[in-house]
This record gives sequence, structure tokens and C-alpha cells, in this order.
Amino acid sequence: MPAYVGLGSNLNDPPAQLRRAKAALAGLPGTRLIVVSAFYRNPPMGIQEQPHFVNAVAGLLTQLPPRELLAALKLIEQDHGRDRASAGHWGPRTLDLDFLVYGSLRMAEEGLTLPHPGIAERNFVLFPLLEIAPGLTIPGCGQLKDLAARLDRSGLERLD
Repeated sequence: MPAYVGLGSNLNDPPAQLRRAKAALAGLPGTRLIVVSAFYRNPPMGIQEQPHFVNAVAGLLTQLPPRELLAALKLIEQDHGRDRASAGHWGPRTLDLDFLVYGSLRMAEEGLTLPHPGIAERNFVLFPLLEIAPGLTIPGCGQLKDLAARLDRSGLERLD
């Protein structure tokens, strides 16, 4: 099943955190890391008094069911020092892995909503995703290229 994961970090050398996360995603059982976007620097959402984030999106092919993939993503976050309890919802983090899309699946259950809620409003998700999957349709939201065309790129800086 094709799946897309957002990667983000704003602590402890964010580009290095994302490179380590790419390696961890590539090592998931029953999963192949197919592509990763460029890295993008952007201001934080929510709490503004924190460092800017570095974000990217990874494309996977996986045999893992959605809940198993989500559990694997949370373990990778923990292995990278993510402490959800102390950072709060919008706080700084060593690594944030957001489960964005899983094929054409739409679901809303306790602890897992697909596609990711808010995906259509986040330029730091849509523009990296557009880079790696320009023809993607986001279930229940529409064509990725149309969604991205509605968003402002300001504040989003592609890193080389």
C-alpha cells in the first residue's frame, strides 16, 4: 500500500534528525522507503517562541496495516528522544512523524485519522508532498496540485 509520512524537527540538529528518521523508515519491516522530498525550513505552528522547523515528506510502500504503521512511527519518534508529555501539542520536538495518507483509505478512529487532519492547510506538508507525488489525490480532499495551489508558500524555504 502506498503511504506518505510527514517528517519534522526543530531540536538537536533538525536536518540530522530527519536523515536518521529516513534511515529508520527504510528499516521498517514489510516496508520500502521509495522517495523523500527535499527538506524545508518553516516557522512553527501554534507556539511561536521556539526554533523554526525543518520538514520533509517520505513516500513508502508498506504491507503494514495502518495501526501497525502508526505504532512503528511512534516508536521511531521515541527512539529519537520525542517526549510527547513534556513538549505539549504545539511544542518543540526532536522528531515528529505524521501519518498523512494510506492509499485511498479514509478513516476516523480513536488515535488515527486518515488522511491526516489539517493536511490541506499545511504548506510545509503539501509542497514537499507535491514534489514527490504530483499526481496524488488525497482521499476526501481532492487533487494535491489543486490543494497546494490554494496555499501561500511564504515562510517556506527549501533547503539544499
